[in-house]
Amino acid sequence: MSSDPWGRVDETGTVYVRTADGEKVVGSWQAGTPEEALAYFERKYEGIVVEIGLLERRVRTTDLSAKDAQTAIVHLRTQVDEHHAVGDLDALRVRLDKLVATVDSRREERKVQKAKQTDEARAAKDALVVEAEQLAQSDQWRSAGERLRALVDIWKGLPRLDRKSDDELWHRFSHARSAFSKRRKAHFASLDAQREDARKVKEKLVAEAESLSKSTDWGPTAARYRELMTDWKAAGRAQRESEDDLWNRFRGAQDVFFAARGEVFAERDAEQVENLKVKEELADEAEKLVPITDLKAARATFRSLNERWEAVGHVPRDARPKVEGRMHSVERAIQEAEEGEWRRTNPEARARAAGLTGQLQAAVDKLREQIDAARAAGNNAKADKLARELEGRQALLDQALKGLEEFGG
Repeated sequence: MSSDPWGRVDETGTVYVRTADGEKVVGSWQAGTPEEALAYFERKYEGIVVEIGLLERRVRTTDLSAKDAQTAIVHLRTQVDEHHAVGDLDALRVRLDKLVATVDSRREERKVQKAKQTDEARAAKDALVVEAEQLAQSDQWRSAGERLRALVDIWKGLPRLDRKSDDELWHRFSHARSAFSKRRKAHFASLDAQREDARKVKEKLVAEAESLSKSTDWGPTAARYRELMTDWKAAGRAQRESEDDLWNRFRGAQDVFFAARGEVFAERDAEQVENLKVKEELADEAEKLVPITDLKAARATFRSLNERWEAVGHVPRDARPKVEGRMHSVERAIQEAEEGEWRRTNPEARARAAGLTGQLQAAVDKLREQIDAARAAGNNAKADKLARELEGRQALLDQALKGLEEFGG
């Protein structure tokens, strides 16, 4: 018979382990010496010790869930209670009991922490809803729109509440955004309507200007052209595609008339040369506005320059295309800046870009969580595979974010 402090083997080959409740049968050994039998079951004991140590470390250093930890504890306790190992089984039971207490304590801590996070998330979402409802009444279309989009990103980063509370707050939040979007859409629809009204007015002005282009009644006709120009400015801008064509026709009709008048009044050539100098100076001032850095200031300055321009008389016919072309180039630059601002504040295009960005960000965040979970579980192969997938999603997200910046988001 052979024995050690924690077990023995009797004459029949039966292996026993010593516990606080007395000896327990471990198993039967017929394949070798009693010492080999004890060594075999002692190794099984060491295996259990290693598993318990690993579980203790996971509970202490990772975010292993209480449910998973409890399942692992039950599995190890079953191995200990089945007495198929030789060693201090009672000490292992004590370690498992302490581990159960630790898991229970961490479960309670997480419960308290989750309740605290929920309260903080509720307060944060309440604040977001209040701000969104205030912004819904704003007429600062660009800044308010940008802030509302930022609030959506903040909302997405907050934890979810219970379904009823979260749905109620989201309904208010979404309603505020929709109200703002409708008001902004109505505002720009009104601008579109104004542009259409301007187009109709300018069509009539062009028709009259063209009917006067062959007149030889120099004084009254020139005066009427000035009145038509005043009416043109007062009408506002039409849609861009119409504005350029109408302006070319309107200006062309005037050009025909004033060219004919210029031929008759050749003695005014000297005056026109002086006018050209003035307009070239005005064009020099206008060209300093490009590139456009302050749209509002550039628009006001150009308007002032243009009024001074129109107050100047005609210039020599051969010089007119060049000097007027310089002013038109500046005007086109301002128009393009205006259209760029409109594109940046387009709610529908921005919403689509933001939606895509949000979906890609969520996918990237989820993949990162899955990678961390796989690493924690020791599944490096899965983690590496997910990491390769993350690279692709991240590249798409970076591209989407770059596109979103074009909207000022």
